[in-house]
Amino acid sequence: MKIAVEGCCHGELDKIYETIAYLEKKEGVKVDLLLCCGDFQAVRNEGDMKCMAVPAKYRMMQTFYKYYSGEKKAPVLTIFIGGNHEASNHLQELPYGGWVAPNIYYLGYAGVIRYRGIRIGGLSGIFKSHDYRRGHHEFPPYNPDTLRSVYHIRNIEVFKLKQIQMPIDIFMSHDWPRGIYHYGSTGELLRKKKFLRQEVESNSLGSPAAEELLAHLQPSYWFSAHLHVKFAAIMQHPPKSNAAPRVTKFLSLDKCLPYREFLQIVDVPERPGSSEGLEYDPEWLAILKATNSLQRITPHPWNPPENNGLHERWDFSASEADMMQVMEDLSGELAIPDNFCQTVTPYEPNKPQHHATPSCNTNPQTTELCATLGLTDIYAQAGQGGDGFGRAQGNTGGEEDDEDGNSLGSVDEPSEYPSDTSGLSNSFNPDEITIEDEWEEEEGEKGKDDVKDRSNSNAAVKGHVGEIHTPSRMVLPDPKSDTSPTHLSHILNLPPPSHSTPTVARCQSVAEGEGHSEGDDEDATAVRILKRTSDETGDAGSKTTTPRIKRRNQVIYTTVEDEESED
Repeated sequence: MKIAVEGCCHGELDKIYETIAYLEKKEGVKVDLLLCCGDFQAVRNEGDMKCMAVPAKYRMMQTFYKYYSGEKKAPVLTIFIGGNHEASNHLQELPYGGWVAPNIYYLGYAGVIRYRGIRIGGLSGIFKSHDYRRGHHEFPPYNPDTLRSVYHIRNIEVFKLKQIQMPIDIFMSHDWPRGIYHYGSTGELLRKKKFLRQEVESNSLGSPAAEELLAHLQPSYWFSAHLHVKFAAIMQHPPKSNAAPRVTKFLSLDKCLPYREFLQIVDVPERPGSSEGLEYDPEWLAILKATNSLQRITPHPWNPPENNGLHERWDFSASEADMMQVMEDLSGELAIPDNFCQTVTPYEPNKPQHHATPSCNTNPQTTELCATLGLTDIYAQAGQGGDGFGRAQGNTGGEEDDEDGNSLGSVDEPSEYPSDTSGLSNSFNPDEITIEDEWEEEEGEKGKDDVKDRSNSNAAVKGHVGEIHTPSRMVLPDPKSDTSPTHLSHILNLPPPSHSTPTVARCQSVAEGEGHSEGDDEDATAVRILKRTSDETGDAGSKTTTPRIKRRNQVIYTTVEDEESED
């Protein structure tokens, strides 16, 4: 089964699907599934844009609304998780997951589903210790604080995922598991992202919650994004009991921009006799049922039950009887129903609604699932007030933000983790860790350094398309283990990336952007890594079959610091 993995989507659905179609034709393959690792941007209309944590001047409608309205249909089954640039009011309608458009499925705050017998799990959002122990209390309209806290991971979701006992094939997170960079080419990572050195050396880069899940779940594959860089690693886990040690292949990808490594096609064996469509996972649904009473919609800190003598129950893993009860609840039908429905009026380009207010609707998909399994629609409950704590009662406009755009007034009891990883960083944008100037990438200023270091830590760190030294195969480094390299290469058995930049486009990008020698250009033709081209490739009269993919939106998701850099 061919699975396309995308890094940060940033609403570029048209371009991603066009690229996949081109690859299918060029490589003679059929992509069965697309996985997007966050920053998906399921923006339906102007009201949704006001629920995204980006500067107002950079809010772009992008192309998702076409798939929501029915103007287009996703040509490839798509599964995604949330990141830190999302239409949060839309995703909050589906706390347990659901269809955001025909053929496009959201995994929810956390979720596990099955496709052709493959178990796919995910965790939406990014880790921030000051919100980790709170409930999902946010509700639109968001204030400056809740606009960001709404996409922060909560301990209840991690607790649910840690109840899983059966093997997971694929897991997705937006930010990286803390420490995973020690199992790959750390030097290459720091060459591309120099400003991450302090966090890497102090082992504070990444999510400690995802680190816990990686150690517990030990999936065959773990895909991430967020840092806007391609990075591969392999981690061999210590054996559990008498079982053979498991290996996780980690891959993080870039965002969808020209000359960037944002897409990888992975070959994953499907299980014979499995269903063709998406299916619910009985173990996961049993866990949702068991933990339903633990959910909170208040901002008060909360810790999950532990085996410390203070809780009557601390193990919420699913028994066989629990899973059989789920099957009975679903009348024996695990197929996820195609029950997508619109809950707001989609964007109409000819009838702009610049003053539209954010919507806050319950979603029939969530209502139906909750009724079937006896779950609580926590979004609807938060909207009703939830004992006075459903909505955040903080400042609603007078609260000062720091340069990162984060509220300065978010203080609570210490987290179960010793510190907020972002607090250890001297790179100024912990929510969007790479701060890159889109104009340089688009206008061809490719002769500059990969990353421009600035002595003032308040200044933005600008990136560049960078020097690209990607091998023709996705080479994964040796893990920190005693296993011989020979055995590891056999374990990996990964095919080369089955997407590629056409020779003409690749040579052009190398010649214009890298200034390599002639010999380097010859080597570059063997590189089979997908890079979007921002301009038409080849001469006007050329008969090349290279698709003409242009970049329409040049100024998305730069941060507040970029406004300063313009001056």
